[in-house]
Amino acid sequence: MSDRRPQKQTDTLGRATFHHIEPQIGMAPTKRELRWLKHIERHGPQSSAYLHELTSDTHRSKDTSLRQLKKLRAANFLDLPAQQRATAHADFNPYIYALTHKARIYLRDRYLDEPTVQPHGHWVHGFMTACATASIDITSKRNGVNYVPGHKILSIKDAPLAIPIGSRKLIPDQLFALEYDKGFRAFALEVDRGTEPKTSSAARKSYTSSIESYRTVIEREIYKSHYGLKANLLNLWIFSSRTNEERFLDLVATHGGEAKAFFLTQTVDSFHDSWKAPDIWQDLFLGPWKRTAGTPALISSV
Repeated sequence: MSDRRPQKQTDTLGRATFHHIEPQIGMAPTKRELRWLKHIERHGPQSSAYLHELTSDTHRSKDTSLRQLKKLRAANFLDLPAQQRATAHADFNPYIYALTHKARIYLRDRYLDEPTVQPHGHWVHGFMTACATASIDITSKRNGVNYVPGHKILSIKDAPLAIPIGSRKLIPDQLFALEYDKGFRAFALEVDRGTEPKTSSAARKSYTSSIESYRTVIEREIYKSHYGLKANLLNLWIFSSRTNEERFLDLVATHGGEAKAFFLTQTVDSFHDSWKAPDIWQDLFLGPWKRTAGTPALISSV
């Protein structure tokens, strides 16, 4: 006889736990819930706080949002990636939701699916990347600027995300563009959690190798021929440590060449050991980005 204890199905208040929820059949997503599914498809796993913010223009009640997300989970359209449990104070963080196979089939059968560019690498790194692009997407939309996801850029020439540079390839963590009333800008995003080497010459990505690769791509405008872009490409770097951000900017000053002004940086203080993102990072769109050449830059306008 096994001595393994059954998983708790409810907490002391009778609510569904992380491990169990009563299944619900016959449910079809509403128009609002389809926005959630498409948002996750576009960016990657999203916290309930972000999903609520996405539709807060039409539905203000957070409790209602949480109940509807719970129903989507019960109907097997959403699930909870187990990786979110491996963090400090996990029980007090908003749930992070991902699409299930059923949700992807549902979108595909209705011709609503798209070949989106998903964050790659370690799950935590991918989630941080998804938080960054989702923040810019939500905040830009509120300010009348259109967010253009990476797969639409790649479709211009049916190009891969990886940009060839001789025998090497440069693969951004994410690619997107912003369409303003009077202009258009493209962005290659890099997210740093402090795990990358600073000056290693090895093939593995380091600050110096990344700077030199982006310098080549920007100075020679390789991104224009590869992606089919006419707009300039800016390289955004998001750090979880201000010390790493300062070290990176010092290296840009040394290795950035004529492309120095195209490297923009910000530090997100809330993304440390708990790597939770309870609030939309509005400053990524509205706030200033540091750079070594010239004054800080804004991406909220051309």
